[in-house]
Amino acid sequence: MSESELGTVRAIVCEDEALALRAMEAYLADVPWVEVEATATDGREALRLIHKHEPDLVFLDVRMPGLSGLEVLDALRHRPAIVFTTAFDEYAVSAFEHGAIDYLVKPFGRDRLVRTLDRVRVRLIGEARARGHAGPPADERYPSRIFVRHRGATIPVATHDVRRVEAVDGGLVIHAGELRADLDSTLGELESRLDPRDFVRVHRGHLVNLGHVASITRYDDRRLLVKLDDGSSIVASRAGSQALRALTG
Repeated sequence: MSESELGTVRAIVCEDEALALRAMEAYLADVPWVEVEATATDGREALRLIHKHEPDLVFLDVRMPGLSGLEVLDALRHRPAIVFTTAFDEYAVSAFEHGAIDYLVKPFGRDRLVRTLDRVRVRLIGEARARGHAGPPADERYPSRIFVRHRGATIPVATHDVRRVEAVDGGLVIHAGELRADLDSTLGELESRLDPRDFVRVHRGHLVNLGHVASITRYDDRRLLVKLDDGSSIVASRAGSQALRALTG
């Protein structure tokens, strides 16, 4: 992979701490393939500038006045590569769930930023090659993976491997292959982040991936029975059955 394949990466830095902003600008000035087009010191300005410039890369502080970095990301129409920066590491899982390439905990030095830029370059070159050789890129509004808790660790799970999501007291259980893992979220929040062409809310407490549906049959006059490819089944609610009928014709 070469920088010539990538070209100039247009970046915006969103950082409300003056010293951290100056340090980031100084570090990036030494990176020949990154051009900082604008900087923002609050969330609303960050959102405005990202919409205006549609950059390739955004360094986004998690805690900013006006809007948080996560709120900015949720409001974006354009989907750049995102690197989150913050002094608070408790936001790491949320950042990766939002598709961030990396998560920099301040204060960080030049060497740590260089490692992050290596990841950025690999991601962007891979996306450029995919566009050139495999037709249109996947819809980048939706994450290709979610980060879940499993045996005391945080691990990534590809969204296409997720068979179903079950709401339980205190959060969610993700079913993916043989894996059962936990996610601190609500079903509605996760549903809003996943591609609705793939994931359907079939019940107040269940979200299913249509790619893992083995069959859909009538359960009673108003409800459908959804059987998954692992042998499990869910009786869809009336509303969920209507959604399934709309999708399947």
